[in-house]
This record gives sequence, C-alpha cells and structure tokens, in this order.
Amino acid sequence: MSTSSIAVIGANKDPGRYSNKAVRAWKARGYEVYPVNPNEDGEVEGLMIYDSILDVPEPVEEATLYVRPSIGIGVLEDLKAMGIQKVYVNPGAESMELLEKAYELGLKTIVACSILAAGSNPNEL
Repeated sequence: MSTSSIAVIGANKDPGRYSNKAVRAWKARGYEVYPVNPNEDGEVEGLMIYDSILDVPEPVEEATLYVRPSIGIGVLEDLKAMGIQKVYVNPGAESMELLEKAYELGLKTIVACSILAAGSNPNEL
C-alpha cells in the first residue's frame, strides 16, 4: 500500500500557526507532507519547503489551503495541473470566488479544518 500525500499550501515555521500544526497533524497520521510557501525557506518540521506546488517532485494526492482566498485562487490551477483532486479549504481561506473556481476546475473541495480531518485537535498541537 502506498503512503498518502498532502501539500500544505502556506506552511509556516512558527509552531503556533495553524499551517504548522497541519504539517504536524498529517505527519502524525502517516502522510507524506509537502510544505509549500514562497515566503519561507529551509524546512518546516524537518521537511523541505517548496516555493510552489509545481516544484514538488512527487505526485501529491491532496492539498490543504492556509492562505488568503486571493492567493488560493491563484494556486487552484496549479493544484489541478499536479493531478490533485481533493482540496481542504480551511477557515479564512474560503471565498465564494475560490469555491466557484475550484468547482469549475473539477476539484473536490472540503470547507473544513484539515487538522481535524487528520484526526488531531489543533488546540493540543
């Protein structure tokens, strides 16, 4: 059985940020996690940070958005180009425009906290 994978769009080095908690939650669940953030360099929780989802050298199954809707809209086509079909849109990342664009692209969107979906409580990470 292959390991599931997820890209955390907007991943941050600050352990108090929800995007960092998401990296930890999905790692704990056994996922291959790919942090993506053009404004960070180095590593998040021991994982290399990619500038773009298009820079990730491996296939990625899912993505979780921790960016403003105006940024997220610009990322959706790249997610589709990478073959990602399932996208978590976390609180604060959603807008009607983003959800409509995701629908047009055929992306399955889940408007929910992906940390909870990973089986973790964000207040305990």
